[in-house]
Amino acid sequence: MLETSNTHRTPRAPGTKEASLRRLAIICLSATLLTGCGMDTTSDPLQVTDTLTAATPATAPPATTPPAGTVHPAPPVQHAAYDHDTHTLVLASGPNLTLTDTRTNTQRTVTLPSAPATLHAERGQLLAALPDANTITRVDLRTATAQPTSVPGGPIDAIDLDGNHTAIILRNTATVTILQNGNPTATTEKFQGPAQLLRTRNGSIVVLDRLTTALTPIDTTTGTKGAGLRAGQGATNAVTDRYGRILTIDTRGQELLAFSTDPLIMKQRYPVPGAPYGLAYDPTRDLAWVTLTATNELVGYDIAGGEPQERHRLPTITQPNAVAVDPDTGDIYIASANGAGYQVVRV
Repeated sequence: MLETSNTHRTPRAPGTKEASLRRLAIICLSATLLTGCGMDTTSDPLQVTDTLTAATPATAPPATTPPAGTVHPAPPVQHAAYDHDTHTLVLASGPNLTLTDTRTNTQRTVTLPSAPATLHAERGQLLAALPDANTITRVDLRTATAQPTSVPGGPIDAIDLDGNHTAIILRNTATVTILQNGNPTATTEKFQGPAQLLRTRNGSIVVLDRLTTALTPIDTTTGTKGAGLRAGQGATNAVTDRYGRILTIDTRGQELLAFSTDPLIMKQRYPVPGAPYGLAYDPTRDLAWVTLTATNELVGYDIAGGEPQERHRLPTITQPNAVAVDPDTGDIYIASANGAGYQVVRV
């Protein structure tokens, strides 16, 4: 694997420079906040056009530079996730999950009823949402066994909130439902294209809507919407960092955005040319790893300060749509959506 230099620093709390404060003031004045509960979608201020189209990754050009690190064969990969507890890399290719023990490179395969729309891996468990099978499936990564749960309505994302509660986005109704032991306790309506759920420190969740390219918090007890906020021109993927912020990729606007969550406020926006799409966060090194699908590159941004600082830029395999990171070793796993395999890089 490729070794690249990186000066070790003690992580610092997010600061603000004078210039960043000026930019933040402009951003906050221009941002439109709203309370989305009970609102008619046709008058939603976050919907800026009658014809909504989600942003997508660019069609990557042929690679002109050998990819960094080591490349392994793999079919086209749609999603990637990494579980810290079991050191397992999960790659989703259609309905097939490939589970790779990154310590031994041994692989196992789990076949699901249909292709997952999202994957979440933590504490030795993988949670996959399968909209075409009306199912969410939990996979024990230690035993490679799957436990499906029927969820009518086409679940496209699901996250466990605690031992009894699960939040689920339903494709057919464009709603978010909170289940307690399988029974609905709250439902939030009037989204346009809800696609991803993110947990916050205050116990709420935030919904990334790719059609309105917006973030909206939800009270998990009542289902009430909080104040929503636009997230660029075409937000596609998001993660949370160790400071409680939400990092969001604006693929269409070609930016990396950072939002605080209590309240929801845009704190940073930084230009990322090259059709950014895949996003992973390393909490040990405070690095946000972003894949550039228009240039076949991976960029690592230090996000601990007042604005992102580029620390690494590496050539990748073609069509690098998915990325995951091991916070222990710092290894990055980049997966190709066109069959170019997956790539392992250590920095």
